[in-house]
Amino acid sequence: MGIKQVKLNVNELTIGMYVSGLDRPWSQTPFPLQGFYLRDLDEINRIKTICNHVYIDVEKGRGPVAVNLKTINNAARTAARKPRLSPAHVVESVAPLKIQRELYREIQPLGKEVKRARQLHQKVYGAVVEVLDLLEKNQLHNTSLDETRRVASEMVDSVLRNPDAFTWLSRVQEKDEYTYSHALRCSVWAILFGRHIGLSKRDLDVLALAVLLKDVGKVLLDKSLLEKAERNAQEEIDYRAFVELGASILRQTPGVEPRVISVVKTHCERLNGSGFPAGLQGDKIPLLGKIAGIVTFYDFITNPRGSRYPIAPSRAVARLYELRNIDYQEELVVEFIRAIGLYPTGTLVELSTGEVAVVVEQNFERRLKPKVMIVADAMKNTLLEPVLLDLSEDDKRKQALIDSGKKTRREVEKVEIARDLEPGTLEIDITAIRDSYLMQSERKGILALFSKIQRRARAS
Repeated sequence: MGIKQVKLNVNELTIGMYVSGLDRPWSQTPFPLQGFYLRDLDEINRIKTICNHVYIDVEKGRGPVAVNLKTINNAARTAARKPRLSPAHVVESVAPLKIQRELYREIQPLGKEVKRARQLHQKVYGAVVEVLDLLEKNQLHNTSLDETRRVASEMVDSVLRNPDAFTWLSRVQEKDEYTYSHALRCSVWAILFGRHIGLSKRDLDVLALAVLLKDVGKVLLDKSLLEKAERNAQEEIDYRAFVELGASILRQTPGVEPRVISVVKTHCERLNGSGFPAGLQGDKIPLLGKIAGIVTFYDFITNPRGSRYPIAPSRAVARLYELRNIDYQEELVVEFIRAIGLYPTGTLVELSTGEVAVVVEQNFERRLKPKVMIVADAMKNTLLEPVLLDLSEDDKRKQALIDSGKKTRREVEKVEIARDLEPGTLEIDITAIRDSYLMQSERKGILALFSKIQRRARAS
């Protein structure tokens, strides 16, 4: 089978692409003759100084997509001062975000946090189910929300301590309880996002509770209407009523603060005024409502109702990015993508070696170098025993060999994520991989605790 090459301007290059040809002889460049993966921005910049365009192999590496880290970084610098226009709507100017980076710098080890997160996940899920059940029976009152409010705040605490622990657990979808699991996942995405931009703990608590409750109005709609893949004009009007119904329910529930209701009421509004129920534009939509809208859209396209296989995160990110400054504030879109990364925990990926792996833990300093569990070889045969690989540590070790002169760059194959795969591409049990890795992390935490106790005993 021939190589599928695409000619690309050097300004469109991004990490993970495989460069198979140049616009000049290889002998006139410092690059290897057999082609290479783009591993970092330094390599991209080196190409820019030599070439005007290159050829990339879209089968071996990442193809041209609408979003990449280079584009995101550029967009972050220009978003506030360079608004774009929707083909159909003029977008009102919006105030730039006041971001507090690295407000929550301390990260608890995954093994320490995952046990608490697992227990809390069940409590959050149970609290949401109970609220929706009470709504269906018209028995919701202030004390009914006390448990939901409390566990939402605990969920914020968990994500602040270690974002990966709860992210793993939120990926488990109960297919017959879509609304419940969707609300839970969206709440996790919202907290991750809010954590990244430095929202206060109080704002995060409001956001978490509001996103958990954003779809409460759907309990008053006919189930067949919710499950319809396509709705006619009247059905769409009937469906959109869930927002006002939910806000009304919460207004009649004592103890629900107005900011929570505000998020519920505005999470379907859009920057250019095309949303509902009020057609608000720009900064007339509160910040937390904008965040809720973004995470709702992202989770819906990565976990669509009634679809067996969701789309890959990179495609979801690309679709979200295309809507920047049209449906969603550009700066918020950029920061959300930065917050979750191109390969969120649980993503199925293909490595530059051809092997298939599952992202099991993020590296918050090097987003493109997470820990992965290799589950299939280059021929896509499932391994009997998955192999853990820390891409960041592997890269450091190999770079040290090059820097010391023990190996040349051509002699060392650095492993990169070439692309993410659509869930369901291979018969890989993500849940089993998750459980295996989390149990390993828990065991490491327990062993470390025992070791610490033993050291103290010997010292005394």
